[in-house]
Amino acid sequence: MQSVAYAVEDRVATITLNRPSRLNAIDAYLPDELADCVARANADNEVHVIVVTGAGRSFCAGYDLQEFAEKPGANAGVQDMPWDPMVDFRFMYGNTQKFMSLWRSYKPTIAKVRGHAVAGGSDIALCCDLVVMADDAKIGYPPARVWGIPTTAMWVYRLGAERAKRMLLTGDLISGREAKAIGLVTDAVPEGELDAEVGRLAARMTGVPRNQLMMAKLMVNQAFDNMGMASTQMFATLFDGIARHTPEGMWFKQRAEEVGFKQAVQERDSGDVIAPGVSR
Repeated sequence: MQSVAYAVEDRVATITLNRPSRLNAIDAYLPDELADCVARANADNEVHVIVVTGAGRSFCAGYDLQEFAEKPGANAGVQDMPWDPMVDFRFMYGNTQKFMSLWRSYKPTIAKVRGHAVAGGSDIALCCDLVVMADDAKIGYPPARVWGIPTTAMWVYRLGAERAKRMLLTGDLISGREAKAIGLVTDAVPEGELDAEVGRLAARMTGVPRNQLMMAKLMVNQAFDNMGMASTQMFATLFDGIARHTPEGMWFKQRAEEVGFKQAVQERDSGDVIAPGVSR
């Protein structure tokens, strides 16, 4: 595997997003490898619980903007104009479903978040059944300001309408402490206690029979299916593609090519008018 590592110990499978030099940013390999590891854990009768974490100092910094934004020209996420929405949808919906393998997994999934879980990284974390964060870690979806919509739509299912709007209409980041307070994540603990806390939570589940874990999870998930999660994710993924191909979205791509993605992100998140001269 190029971008993910996998290990099993004491009935717990650990999936590690493994691009620490890029803060585990999502590249072309990571979604497939993540889904493959979830399938591997589900096929292993020795595994009762899956933990997803990131190598190094961060969980996941989202899609690798060095590849998808800064690198000149078209790529899998940005087409030359006129663009084909269905080409974009096929790519992004495929990734969405690979992230959602964590949600659909028959075995419980726990995200262990330190550093950042932002943009596409927040999608991965929020697809897990439970999220435990370091209290100083950050989570949010900054591309909601321009260039993205969270394709998994898990913000609304975890927070409800008003708080989801609060996050997605600003693109703000919040700390693990704040995320726990609003009910976005299961728990937030000091960074030095994160590994032990996730270990305790996983160990508590490992003694439960696999069939009991599976039935409980399927029952809860079915309630969300009945609320129309699949339809919401279809719309969210279509809107995500549109967001990358609006005049403002194309401005962001051009700006990233001109000044680098870090400067473009800083301008996007500064609070100043986005895409001056372009935005309506």
